[in-house]
Amino acid sequence: METRLKVRLLQHTYEPEKLVAVAAKLCYSPSGIDGIMEGLDSKTTSDFLNMLTELGHESPIEHATFTFGIEGVSRSLLAQITRHRIASYSVKSQRWVREDQFDYVIPPEIQAIPAAKDIFEKAMQEDQAYYRALTEILFERHFKKLLEEGKDEKVAKREAEKQAIEDARYVLPNACETKLIVTMNARSLFNFFRQRCCNRAQWEIRRLAEEMLRLVRQVAPTLFAKAGPGCYMLGKCPEGKMSCGKSKEIQEKYRNLTGVPIERAD
Repeated sequence: METRLKVRLLQHTYEPEKLVAVAAKLCYSPSGIDGIMEGLDSKTTSDFLNMLTELGHESPIEHATFTFGIEGVSRSLLAQITRHRIASYSVKSQRWVREDQFDYVIPPEIQAIPAAKDIFEKAMQEDQAYYRALTEILFERHFKKLLEEGKDEKVAKREAEKQAIEDARYVLPNACETKLIVTMNARSLFNFFRQRCCNRAQWEIRRLAEEMLRLVRQVAPTLFAKAGPGCYMLGKCPEGKMSCGKSKEIQEKYRNLTGVPIERAD
């Protein structure tokens, strides 16, 4: 069944902008730890954040972290997002969770052509059938072997199921839906947005990056005001001959990008 992207900001550092300002204040003022929080009103906090942006001093923003719950994305996207290594990931396991009637992501270009969509959905149905058949065949073999080894029937069923789906998953497609929890610090998020909000990024991860940016701008609008694709952050496209040629349009889009009210995870 086709699935849709869902992103939630589950947790974040308490008063993230103030914490970053505290770190900056320690770097640029004689304040001691006992008095480091004094005088940090909204204007002073904003001034510190703007100063960091002007100086290009990024290490203080590493103190703020953000945790996202993500679902309705493909295993193809998973392969891309985990290349951002300064982050923590927890992903639904295909070794431990059986993919009965798995959901899947349909690329927009396929979705837009009825004949292509029909072929795609038939392929998903066939993959599901192959997965189910392989799981059943492998289960019977493992279950029989485990019983012969003297395993309790309940234990044998559980272990046989796990061993069966561990190998049957190899037939599952890149389109197969997955769920994950991702934690990144603000500096890593800046790098993520710079690369994945770009028009040259693959459509699915670009859509995810934009939704994540909307959410963090709700809780840290000053901190993430300059976050976005390279052309927005730098004022010009860094892609050279590979540019999409739409930098002014993209800059305007991210200049006006605002978040929607955050839905609580609970």
